[in-house]
Amino acid sequence: MAKNSEIQETARIDALFERISALIEQARTVVVCTAKAAEVKTRYEVGRYIFEDEQQGERAAYGKQILKNLSVKLMDRFGNDWSYDTLIRCRKFYTSYQNAEIVAMPLPQLKNMDETTINNDDANCGNGVAPIQLPRFILSWSHYLILMRIENIKARSFYEIEAAQQNWSVSQLSRQVGSSLYERLALSRNKDEVMRLACEGQTIEKPSDIIKDPLTLEFLGLKPEAAYSESKLENAIISKMQKFLLELGKGFLFEARQKRFTFDEEHYYVDLVFYNRLLQCYVLIDLKANKLTHQDLGQMQMYVNYYDRYVKQDFEKPTIGILLCESKKDALVELTLPKDANVYATQYQLYLPDKALLQAKVKEWIDEFKEEDF
Repeated sequence: MAKNSEIQETARIDALFERISALIEQARTVVVCTAKAAEVKTRYEVGRYIFEDEQQGERAAYGKQILKNLSVKLMDRFGNDWSYDTLIRCRKFYTSYQNAEIVAMPLPQLKNMDETTINNDDANCGNGVAPIQLPRFILSWSHYLILMRIENIKARSFYEIEAAQQNWSVSQLSRQVGSSLYERLALSRNKDEVMRLACEGQTIEKPSDIIKDPLTLEFLGLKPEAAYSESKLENAIISKMQKFLLELGKGFLFEARQKRFTFDEEHYYVDLVFYNRLLQCYVLIDLKANKLTHQDLGQMQMYVNYYDRYVKQDFEKPTIGILLCESKKDALVELTLPKDANVYATQYQLYLPDKALLQAKVKEWIDEFKEEDF
């Protein structure tokens, strides 16, 4: 009897411990989140004060000395965080976001927040959501140091949304901006989808939404001019799988490499097998270190057919096949594959793309949209 009482008491203490631990963890998260949000809001307001003070007199007469003197007084009272360079960044932050439209955030955390919470400076951010201001700041100051350098407002909005949705670290955000993710996605989409990128981020609704052309694999450390085998490329990807998943995009889960299946007493091997939880389907990737051929396309179509007929469950969507190749000819791909094929050919490159060139292409692309509308 006494033993049962001890067991019950232990279980009661354990349950109470878990409840209190969860409460403490939540409180710590709120404190950190609130502190970060307060830092961003404060720096935005500092930038606004400086900007408005400038407008009271001649802009040209507002020299560096005023901000340097201001910085000395602020550092004397509040520490070295308020250097001259910091004040310049605060002003840049304000001018970058003062006319920013309110981002239509499709974050799950925001859907459950009522109007009172949204307008409350002390809003609970235990789910990782900062108090929402106008304009709304949802990331850390370090993230905004990267974002404010992006001149294209639509691209900046896209990266802000994606960084919040995908919980990108500062280094991950920097890498995605450096790899011109926005431009690469924009060039592979139609007019309506390009406009959605700035308002909603990357939406995954159909197989073509996960395709990027090219795929940027500079993080593998392979030299573009060097010759290498497909197995070396595969090994490099496996060793950098976390970064490869980041480059692939949303919803990808890695299942296997060199996945074997047997059909008609012959063995076949798929280089990389992934599952996309957003599309609810398998994604097969075959690596081609050389120019893509029609035989490669036919082989991938066979892989996709096998998975659809023998592996896919009834509730899952059709399998997607991606041929990741060094070079391709779109005319060959179009001629080889049926129009409704769920197979895509995507080039990869082992260096960061020329951002200026991609930006020019996106501008040309959008200008064509405007001419069509006119």
